Amino acid sequence: MSGPLLHGGQLGDAMRHYPDAPRPFIDLSTGINPHAYPMPPLDAADCTRLPEAAALADLEAAAARAYGIADPACVVAAAGTQPLIALLPRLRARASVAVVGPTYAEHEAAWRLGGHAVREVEAPTDEAEVLVVCSPNNPDGRVAAVATLADIATRVTVRGGWLVIDEAFIDLSGRESAARLISLRGVVVLRSFGKTYGLAGLRLGFALAHPDLARRLRASLGPWPVSGPAIVAGRAALRDDAWRAAARARLEVEAAGLRAVLTEAGLDIRGGALLFHLVEVADAASLHHHLCTHGILTRRFPAQPRWLRLGLPPDPPALARLRHALAVRPRNTWRAD
Repeated sequence: MSGPLLHGGQLGDAMRHYPDAPRPFIDLSTGINPHAYPMPPLDAADCTRLPEAAALADLEAAAARAYGIADPACVVAAAGTQPLIALLPRLRARASVAVVGPTYAEHEAAWRLGGHAVREVEAPTDEAEVLVVCSPNNPDGRVAAVATLADIATRVTVRGGWLVIDEAFIDLSGRESAARLISLRGVVVLRSFGKTYGLAGLRLGFALAHPDLARRLRASLGPWPVSGPAIVAGRAALRDDAWRAAARARLEVEAAGLRAVLTEAGLDIRGGALLFHLVEVADAASLHHHLCTHGILTRRFPAQPRWLRLGLPPDPPALARLRHALAVRPRNTWRAD
């Protein structure tokens, strides 16, 4: 696989390619909470001094509490889940890897780059040394039952295999987490901070794993894996239960509003999660282009030319702009068969 993978959030590129589109450009290309957690005040030392080990340990304790983990030693903080996705393949000898897909492409890319034999599968299986599952899945929102994952984890880990579960979109969803499975030595659960709290630029994420594997991850990341500002924000946000409850209630209403607009426009909603919806159309590239001309950026998937993912609009005017843009499109061109 050559070159970087295509991701959402490339707003600057969209604005350059569509200079005549209405402003402000609305970015619906990511699955990030459009309502960010209020950034706590920072001391100068948070940016000028290297983070203290005690502060990092307190961040991991806050994450353990938020994720229902009894032992903070099972929690490893990193600058987002992306470094953890890249690191995991380097901690194993060459292995057979099954990735349940289509899904977030960085998982397959990382394991291939690590020299492993990777194949995409349609459903969780124990027929590989490493199984990678995203739940809820990006981009279609599929959820793997924890009971199914527990059964597979038992069979895979008993022979020294791993089960990697990416739960980037499970926060605020009300879905059961697979975090309890980390009592098994080969289970790793990844949790995203930036998507849930709308602070993706801070770069913060966590791996949940058995203490033995957590120690290997922590040692491989090296000292100061997380910035001072990320530690400050993470400690506050992860302990703010009231904010999470209010955020979930608000996002459920807004997700219903987005579904209503997409349905009104005659689009086929294939799936999604709380922070995004996936639609299937005859020509997603054309619909993506049309929306860009109206100042709305969405996420398309070159390998799936009928799929288009839309995140939550940040406010009612943005939702109204999306409704208008969809209303003036030639429906017979983009309607799914």
